Amino acid sequence: MDKVFMDDVRESPGDHHLVRTAEDCIAILKTDLPLNHLSLDHDLGTDQKNGFEVVQYMIDHRRYAERITVHSANAPAGKRMYDALTEARNQGSFPYHVKIYLRPLPLDWKQH
Repeated sequence: MDKVFMDDVRESPGDHHLVRTAEDCIAILKTDLPLNHLSLDHDLGTDQKNGFEVVQYMIDHRRYAERITVHSANAPAGKRMYDALTEARNQGSFPYHVKIYLRPLPLDWKQH
């Protein structure tokens, strides 16, 4: 598994492993397996950890993918995640070659 898509509502692109919770995403990050792409949502359901907690784990433990996409439709929360990731990269928590994107997807997005 080298591509992970974290979202509680949307289906993942066919070549990505789908995780529905922050806990499951963090469990993958804990394996230390290299990831080519990690795509993150923020809102993961009521009373659940959210995408920012995954971002905080990544920063605290210096875990990253070669490419990170924040796809949350929650614009303020997605921007907060993106800003935290880029700031961490700029401060040396992640290598500078790590690509970080902010690309919101509508809630009814489907892979074609």
